[in-house]
Amino acid sequence: MRAHPAGPLHGGLQIPDGIGPQPADVNAVDPHVWPHGARRTDGVLTIAGAKVTDLVADHGTPAFFLDEDAFRSRSRDFQASFDGMDVFYAGKSFLCSSVVRWLDEDGLGIDVASGGELALALRSGFPAERLALHGNNKSAAELTAAVDARVGRIIVDSFDEIDRLAGIAAERGVVQPVQIRITVGVEAHTHEFIATAHEDQKFGFSVSSGDAAAAAERVLATDSLELLGLHSHIGSQIFDLSGFEVSARRVVALLATLRDAHGVELPEIDLGGGLGIAYTSDDDPLEPKQVAASLREIVERECAAARLAVPRVSVEPGRAISGPPTITVYEVGTVKPVVLDHGTRLYVSVDGGMSDNIRTALYDAEYTCVLANRESDARPVAARIVGKHCESGDIVVRDLWLPGDVRPGDLLAVAATGAYCRAMASNYNMLPKPPVVGVKDGVGSVLLRRETLDDMFALDTGLAGTNEEEAR
Repeated sequence: MRAHPAGPLHGGLQIPDGIGPQPADVNAVDPHVWPHGARRTDGVLTIAGAKVTDLVADHGTPAFFLDEDAFRSRSRDFQASFDGMDVFYAGKSFLCSSVVRWLDEDGLGIDVASGGELALALRSGFPAERLALHGNNKSAAELTAAVDARVGRIIVDSFDEIDRLAGIAAERGVVQPVQIRITVGVEAHTHEFIATAHEDQKFGFSVSSGDAAAAAERVLATDSLELLGLHSHIGSQIFDLSGFEVSARRVVALLATLRDAHGVELPEIDLGGGLGIAYTSDDDPLEPKQVAASLREIVERECAAARLAVPRVSVEPGRAISGPPTITVYEVGTVKPVVLDHGTRLYVSVDGGMSDNIRTALYDAEYTCVLANRESDARPVAARIVGKHCESGDIVVRDLWLPGDVRPGDLLAVAATGAYCRAMASNYNMLPKPPVVGVKDGVGSVLLRRETLDDMFALDTGLAGTNEEEAR
């Protein structure tokens, strides 16, 4: 957040350091951040035509509410924008059987990063040939499951994995298509990319060390593996295409090196994902059509310079599809003003927290939040939204302005929580995981039901034969 010096009292609270300027209207629902069509009706926040208060009456809090049409619109926009390319949705951002079916209907592929994600996609009826398996430490069981399912590609990440996968495929008498994940020395995070000092990580084969070329040589020499191409991923929350340009240049350069050394032109490259979304009004994400046109131009230019045929390009958006359509709604439990040396901050505690959104604690992520059950003309106050967990770092929204009359029983909604929130949820402090409710045409339907205490305790062998009702 932008630094802001301690200032005058607002609603009886002095402005603390670290919070940005007061917005013109703390009740506003910025269409840049919130799901398309979100607005206030009679003062109440609505999503996909349903009032949040009605959704909460039916499904409780905390809960994730997903605008189904907004999700489908984003996936279809990517598919249309990247015409002639392949779009693989990054399942790690959020996956459930309904999402799998939507992606299938919309013609996208899915990249899965574990045996569990692979099993969910297959059990949901997704075509195996449109699946890509990722991971830096795929087990023999995961590789075997992928080969047996005949997934379209496995992105190999180590020499050990190449040998392990080759043996599994040979035992089954099949040829498994693979891509090689390479590290191109570009690290992109939001508005920055660093062209050095990114070799020290667990993913991929380094181009600069020669490992990437050696990995390609090993795959090419293996009868049970088919080398489709190269895979590169440079970071996340990217708003600037400069990093992609450097990455594409180095990927194409390696294609040319492999052609010169082995007489083969690989037919595919995957430039990964990481496209940013608007978590706050200050974020300025790229549109899919803009990204597609730029990547196409970059690859064509670099291939022409290297005298290579243009390979088929793949991308892997996850957050850019799943993030914006979902909001999280909490109930306020405790409101506590805390007097600081540099001002006063209102701590607003909600009935969830780091168990349903670890990103603020883990990444210092920023979010937008509004009072959802009503509008208020009370003077805004500097606030911090915190969870109910026994951790001082259990923060949902670090710095924001809220109406000064926020009180217990109010509902707060946090925007853009569809990616890496429910997917990374935990049972810390024995809190059950919230439900995910799809909302369409004003009606909510449960995609993932709320976890119960019985669900959590089912693995505890010492509690066999007991349940919530018996305990009462």
